[in-house]
Amino acid sequence: MKNESSAKPQHLDRPALGIILRILSGALFAAMAVFVKAVSADVPVGQIVFFRSTFALAPLVCFLWIRGEFPGGLATRRPLDHLLRSALGAAAMFASFASIARLSLAEATLLGYLSPVFTAIAGVLILSERATVWRVAGVILGTLGVLALVWPELGQTTVDDTRLAGFGFGLLMGLLTAFALIMVRSLSRTESPGAIAFYFVVASMIGGIATLPFGWAVPSLSQLLCLVGAGIFGGFAHICMTLAFRYTEASRLAPFEYLAILWPILADLVLFGQPLTHPFLLALPLVLSGAAVAALEAKRRASPSKSKTP
Repeated sequence: MKNESSAKPQHLDRPALGIILRILSGALFAAMAVFVKAVSADVPVGQIVFFRSTFALAPLVCFLWIRGEFPGGLATRRPLDHLLRSALGAAAMFASFASIARLSLAEATLLGYLSPVFTAIAGVLILSERATVWRVAGVILGTLGVLALVWPELGQTTVDDTRLAGFGFGLLMGLLTAFALIMVRSLSRTESPGAIAFYFVVASMIGGIATLPFGWAVPSLSQLLCLVGAGIFGGFAHICMTLAFRYTEASRLAPFEYLAILWPILADLVLFGQPLTHPFLLALPLVLSGAAVAALEAKRRASPSKSKTP
């Protein structure tokens, strides 16, 4: 039997293009977060989730149609698994936007980097995987980073409940994202990435519109443009990320995952006038190191099986 990797068309192996697309996707996701932050004080989270998902659907459907995956590629034999993955992803989006509304963009984004650490923990507890030194080190570094970020808030005489809630939503987002990624790994064995993304967007739309009875705001023109922009930028960010992994191996893209933190930092400094705090600067290397160690451990586990491919 032919090795599938050797049968991969040569023109798809374009690492430079893949790296550019991955960096671009990080910038687009940051732009989406800027739009979310701009309206978060006046527009309910559920409404933001609905607009973000609805206006991300158009570029996603066009992308799938160009690739010949719409509508035929949406057929599935695992609807319940898609439902679970989509529900986890939608809940993670709610938690993410709630965190952005209460924290600076840089802080909310940094908490998202705990997902590999939570994934490592979930692998041990749920999938009965071995607790390696790499995983333990990643968990310790990530935990120290969270403590460095949150501890000064707890040490104050008057605790800021809004910021503490933001940290809580950020941690919840990282946890839900970890479980969603585990489901993505399982679904990817039999389902196309387009189908996984499509059902996630639809589930997020349904979850967002389900909050309508709890009150939606009538957006102004500028707020409406921000809501539409969040959806469009989020949709194109996902497409760029998908194409990046199509043109370049995940191991080559891994170092560029951490460049994405630069965009929220710049947005806080330039657009929102929020300076970087000392706890954030202390937590930044700890959390990123924990995420990198956890990701490196996953890469080391994957490399032996890859080398044994006939």
